[in-house]
Amino acid sequence: MFVFDIAFAALVPGILLLVLLFSAIRILREYERAVVFQLGRFWRVKGPGLVILIPVMQQMVRVDLRTIVLDVPTQDVISRDNVSVKVNAVLYFRVVEPDKAIIQVANFFEATSQLAQTTLRSVLGKHELDDMLAERERLNIDIQKVLDAQTDAWGIKVSNVEIKHVDLDESMVRAIARQAEAERERRAKVIHAEGELQASEKLMQAARVLAQQHGAMQLRYMQTLSNIASDKSSTIVFPLPIEMLGGLTEASRARNT
Repeated sequence: MFVFDIAFAALVPGILLLVLLFSAIRILREYERAVVFQLGRFWRVKGPGLVILIPVMQQMVRVDLRTIVLDVPTQDVISRDNVSVKVNAVLYFRVVEPDKAIIQVANFFEATSQLAQTTLRSVLGKHELDDMLAERERLNIDIQKVLDAQTDAWGIKVSNVEIKHVDLDESMVRAIARQAEAERERRAKVIHAEGELQASEKLMQAARVLAQQHGAMQLRYMQTLSNIASDKSSTIVFPLPIEMLGGLTEASRARNT
C-alpha cells in the first residue's frame, strides 16, 4: 500500500507536466496567425507552424488570414434624383495585420459588415439612378476605396466590392420602359430625317449634272419610260417634253425660210 502511494504521488506530477506541455503547444495552419498576449499585454504575432506558449502567463487568439466573402444585406437607397431603390452587394476582404484586427476593434467581421452597409447607402446616394444602372464598375471602385481607407486602422484590406442587384418598384420600371421607347422613336425619326436630307442633297447634285449636259434629261426620261415599259400590265401615256416641242418648232421655221 505504501509503495502504491509513492508510485501514485510520482505519477501525478508527470501527468500534470504532460497536461501543461500539451496546453502550451499550438499548431497553426499556413493561413493562420496567433496574436499572443503575455500577462494581458500584446507580445507578438506568431505562426504558422508550431507555437509554444508559457502556460498561465501567455494566451493567444487565432486569426484567419484568408479572404472573407461578406454578403451585404439589401439596403434602401435614395438616389440623388430622389428615386428609391433596393441595392445589395458582396464584399471581399482579408486581415493583413492580425494584431490590429484583434486589438483595435472588438469584432472585425461585424464591424466591417456594418461599415459596408452604411458606406453602400452613402456612396450610392450621391449618384443618380442612371449611374447605378450603367456605371456599376466605377461605383464598385468608389465604394472599395472608401471602405479600404476606413478599415485600414483595423488591419483589414478590402480587395473588391461588387454591386449585385439594383431593384426598382414596378412603377419606376414602367417609367423607364416608356422613356426607352421614346428614346428609340426619337432616334428613328432623327435617322429618317438625316436620310431624307442626304437623299435631297444627292438629288440636287444629280439635277445640276443633268442640267449641264445637253440631252441628258431626255436620255434619263427615255430610260425611265423603258423601265416602265418592261411591265406589260402597265398603260403608258407618253407626254411630249417641252424641249422636244421647241426643237420641232425651230426646225419648221427653218424650212419655211
